[in-house]
Amino acid sequence: MRAYDKGLSIAAVSALSLVLVSGFLQAQLIEQENPATDSFITIVAVGDIMMGSTYPSNNLPPEDGRGIFAGVQEKLRTGDIVFGNLEGPLVDNGMPVKCKIKTPQCFEFVTPTRYAGHLKDAGFTVMSIANNHTFDCGVTGIENTINTLRASGIEATGGTTLARMFVKGKYVAVAGFSFTLSDYAYSIHDIDMARDIVGKLKEENDIVIVSFHGGAEGKSATRLSNINEKFLGESRGNVMKFSRSVIDAGADLVLGHGPHVLRALEVYKGKLIAYSLGNFQTYSMFNVKGPSGLSVILSIRMDTKNGQFTDGTLIPLKLTKDGIPEIDPSGEATKLVKKLTRQDIKSRALTVDETTGSLIKTQ
Repeated sequence: MRAYDKGLSIAAVSALSLVLVSGFLQAQLIEQENPATDSFITIVAVGDIMMGSTYPSNNLPPEDGRGIFAGVQEKLRTGDIVFGNLEGPLVDNGMPVKCKIKTPQCFEFVTPTRYAGHLKDAGFTVMSIANNHTFDCGVTGIENTINTLRASGIEATGGTTLARMFVKGKYVAVAGFSFTLSDYAYSIHDIDMARDIVGKLKEENDIVIVSFHGGAEGKSATRLSNINEKFLGESRGNVMKFSRSVIDAGADLVLGHGPHVLRALEVYKGKLIAYSLGNFQTYSMFNVKGPSGLSVILSIRMDTKNGQFTDGTLIPLKLTKDGIPEIDPSGEATKLVKKLTRQDIKSRALTVDETTGSLIKTQ
């Protein structure tokens, strides 16, 4: 048995036990007696989140982070599922171990565990841990992050740590991939393995959402190319091939992050791909100049019968100089996503209205 098959089997058994223990079975019986009239699930998704770090110095936001999502949390809370990518571990008094040699290109973060409460208050229900900051504080740090998120009522996803939910009568799984392979991140490089993983998840669940951390970084990385991307000499994956392949295997939605800038959207076989949702909340230690400071809240509706994307909205944001998201009435981010989608996606199955932010499925 291959390692990832074994991991999936263990995860499946654990998930089944959780279903029985936490009352999912009872919820399913109630659902059968009282079928849901709402045949849509609303999914709200954002990109990279780093709420402040105690390393290399105590660089935390004012009032210990209270209010860092105040300008946008009303929009976040509209989702049945609310997703983001967590950059860095949640650890108290942690000491990073990732950067063996300290260079300007190697970043390490340590965020206090109490900051999970800010994520919960903002409305997040799922956080990806599959990224290049997974092991900033080693295995102990990532395990502490998973436990802290779960204690706050937030699912974590990355590799064999799978987020599983029961939403509006449907079983939903969220899987986390990255350009670095570990127990906490499936690999975007092994397309055959990715198809296999997603196919198995689809057999066990009604809806499968795939999150990936991949692609080049920075202001020059807004454009898509159907090739294996590299950054600082490191292979970051062919995100177009990966995304389309997992939809071929059964995924219903693909949410990308990692380039720290916005990228195009695509409707592929009726399913939505967001190739990069950019920076969302990156306190103090990230570059937020130019396109790096433009962001969105993606809100979509998915048909629960077939997982098809039906419609959605982009809420344009700008990050302050300290990396705090604010709604941007000028809609600059929406205009950028529309432009990138027109430039990089040959299909015209999706229209972005730059005035309203509406996402309209046209094919």
